[in-house]
Amino acid sequence: MRSAFLREAAHGRNGLLNVFTPHLTSGLAVIETGAGSDDDLLAALRGILPADDRWRDRHGSSGHGSSGHGSGHVLPALVPPHATLPEVDGELELGTSQSVVLVNSNRDSPERQVRLSFLS
Repeated sequence: MRSAFLREAAHGRNGLLNVFTPHLTSGLAVIETGAGSDDDLLAALRGILPADDRWRDRHGSSGHGSSGHGSGHVLPALVPPHATLPEVDGELELGTSQSVVLVNSNRDSPERQVRLSFLS
């Protein structure tokens, strides 16, 4: 999907790809995947933001929601919902092992959207 978007939007020009997820409980990280860093990130986030009842945010005015849902609303402060990446000569310029990953802490809503825009 990203490659098709960049071919159409960038036309081989240099610029910036902005990636955004419009959800309160998700963020975007630029990390190495497949060598364990992705699992390490999830373990670190679970340690920092445990899904338990310590959170004041109980999801909605009724106070109902799954246990630990409030921790997900803190996630975007640590893993922002956006990333801006350089595009050079029609190619995304990531490091050798870097990938952009979506981090979603909401077990109740596993489907997430990502919006792409190109700035030149």
